Amino acid sequence: MTEETPGFEEKPDVPSGATPDDAEPKAAPAQGAAPAGDASAQLAGLTAQLDQVRTALGERTADLQRLQAEYQNYRRRVERDRITVREIAIANLLTELLPVLDDIGRAREHGELVGGFKSVAESLETVAAKMGLQQFGKEGEPFDPTIHEALMHSYAPDVTETTCVAILQPGYRIGERTIRPARVAVAEPQPGATPAKAEGTEEAPAAADEKDNGPEEG
Repeated sequence: MTEETPGFEEKPDVPSGATPDDAEPKAAPAQGAAPAGDASAQLAGLTAQLDQVRTALGERTADLQRLQAEYQNYRRRVERDRITVREIAIANLLTELLPVLDDIGRAREHGELVGGFKSVAESLETVAAKMGLQQFGKEGEPFDPTIHEALMHSYAPDVTETTCVAILQPGYRIGERTIRPARVAVAEPQPGATPAKAEGTEEAPAAADEKDNGPEEG
């Protein structure tokens, strides 16, 4: 049985020619310490990625704004078309009712609008007015070919321009749209007639001539 000698510790074998320091294990280099050049490269990469994200965000925001603008334009266009279709439908309906309104007007002129027929006629006229129907055309107003249709023509000494002297059928409009022109009889001034005001202005030069032709003072 071998006895251990106290006071002695076993040492690892040292190769021949090696120093004692070679036998001691060397400390491993510290982990995680990156060189300064690597940190700058990582920062540059992150900055580039941030720029790309910002660019993509700007593009998506512009796309969203463009879509919102297109949607608003679409809504306005649909609303405008809806109003136009409604106006056309109302105009077509009221155009079909114009002969009935003409009959009501003639009955009123002849005193035949009485009893239950009067109540129904007035109700119909009220509904047409609520839908925007407006009647126009009066005697004595100047003739306007855009809203009047001349069915009869004559000359009159008491007019100074083409004038509506009789309303044969009233005109009707909805807002600014004329659905039927007023059918009228017109009168024009007599050919060659001189307005009274113009004749009065011609007397002044004659009086001036007489004054100029008076006796000269010696």
